Amino acid sequence: MLRTHTCGELRKKHVGETVTLSGWVRRVRDLGGLVFIDLRDRYGVTQVVVEPQNKDSFNVAKKLNSQDVIQVNGTVRPRPEDMVNPELATGEIEVLVSEIWVLNESKTPPFPIEDETKASEETRLRWRFLDLRRPVMQKNIILKHKFMQAVRNFLSQEGFIEIETPFLTKSTPEGARDFIVPSRIYPGKFYALPQSPQLYKQILMVSGFDRYFQIVRCFRDEDLRADRQPEFTQIDLEMSFVDVDDVLSLVERMMKQVLGEVMGIDIEIPFMRLSYHEAIRRFGIDKPDLRFGMELEDLTEHFKDTDFRVLKSVVVDGGKVVGIKVPVSISRKEIDELTEFVKKQGAGGLLWFKFDNGKLSGQLSKYVKFSPEGAGTYLIIADKAPKVFKIAGLLRLEVAKKYDLIEKGLKFLWIVDFPLYEINEETGELEPAHHMFTHPKEEHIKFLDSDPLKVIAKQYDLVLNGVELASGSIRVHNRQLQEKIMEKIGFTKERMESRFGFLLEALEYGAPPHGGIAVGFDRFVAIFAGRETIRDVIPFPKTTKAQALFEGAPSSVDEAQLRELHIKIIHEENENGKETQEEKEIR
Repeated sequence: MLRTHTCGELRKKHVGETVTLSGWVRRVRDLGGLVFIDLRDRYGVTQVVVEPQNKDSFNVAKKLNSQDVIQVNGTVRPRPEDMVNPELATGEIEVLVSEIWVLNESKTPPFPIEDETKASEETRLRWRFLDLRRPVMQKNIILKHKFMQAVRNFLSQEGFIEIETPFLTKSTPEGARDFIVPSRIYPGKFYALPQSPQLYKQILMVSGFDRYFQIVRCFRDEDLRADRQPEFTQIDLEMSFVDVDDVLSLVERMMKQVLGEVMGIDIEIPFMRLSYHEAIRRFGIDKPDLRFGMELEDLTEHFKDTDFRVLKSVVVDGGKVVGIKVPVSISRKEIDELTEFVKKQGAGGLLWFKFDNGKLSGQLSKYVKFSPEGAGTYLIIADKAPKVFKIAGLLRLEVAKKYDLIEKGLKFLWIVDFPLYEINEETGELEPAHHMFTHPKEEHIKFLDSDPLKVIAKQYDLVLNGVELASGSIRVHNRQLQEKIMEKIGFTKERMESRFGFLLEALEYGAPPHGGIAVGFDRFVAIFAGRETIRDVIPFPKTTKAQALFEGAPSSVDEAQLRELHIKIIHEENENGKETQEEKEIR
């Protein structure tokens, strides 16, 4: 056997036993008369000792390097009292080596294989197989596994069936861009990698599997953002014969059981609920962090008769004056920094005044007609809605971070009653606020023709500490209603049939009322692992430029492969407007 125990297993009860351990050398301490080796695997660290009278093993031990893979035979013995290490689970014992073998040598790693490292993220991702050997990274991946098992157990107990849906599917690029996959057998035709199992899980409801779930990989060829991945994992579930309250209740119970089982955290349910419009009015954002106050205040009425021309012109023009009451005194230099921040968000500027139990000072003090309690600074933005609420919401979060006003704890929140449609700021056209398969509130269906922007959808998002954890909705289960919703965003009958004919057909064969949700699993794990980026809980993530540095992807492929797939690479002209010789050869 290569090992009888792991490196985190031995305790005082094993004293006197002969054991075999295998692992990686963390550190070697040659003290002349003795060689101490910290031997590590994913379970922990055990100190092994080699004495000089054991000449062969002693000579091997003196030549060991960090990350060499070794196997040792030896006897467990107690450590001297003054050498007990309370920080290690195995800190009361050590193994006196009788035999030692080097199973494989290691080159010098490009960075220390320890929790704390100064290596850049690019270096860590280039050497990901070493980065994953660090205990903190292994802890993250193991935590993800535990969450995954707990979710599976809960949903199985609730009568859900885990069903796999295809990775090679039909391209329906109505949201983010699809990753497309060429077909060798059908030249000129393509599969797409799924952005989500949305359509398949709806079909499964029509098929009579009334409770489906899947911990599934999804793929989106999105423009790059700081903490997005082109492939990611979500907890996907769908239920038949349910309405909004049923889905929300199930997810709340899942969060309570899973967090209790894995983290030992007891959360209170049900979670607070806010409508989309109320969230925007109070926090300026549809995923507010409730761990601090400073709700947005509509001060328009206070300044409607003001002599301050900037505010007066905004109010006369139908705009809003929005304030944030910050419970700290902010210096003029810091005001200038915050002014630059809001300007970058699109504001014209930032107004302010200070208060101390009714005593006002600063820029707007002589124009203020109310007396705030306590002491602090009012920050004020004036502009058209909804722009002014959005900028104020970003400012609220910036101030909370800057002045360390965010309390510890977990603040779950449901955002409900989203609009079904919104106006695309770039095109000015109507588009779904969520996706086109979301069911409107029954009493709002009548507005589809007369005032579609008035329609409220049965959509809901789960927010935790300002992070959107999950999004879902009750789905449309009637073909006529589904076609009407598509029609309002410019779909012709031909386009409906071409893109979604298989779904529309299924809706005509006894589709039950149904709804579901998808939880961003990587985000969820990152929060409870205490990591700032989801890349730290994904074994082999891409960089922010969507590159896989360890494997070297994306990469070129052989010309023979391209010919088999009937693909030709067309290169853009170089600066001189001509192809290079290399480009000609490739073409």
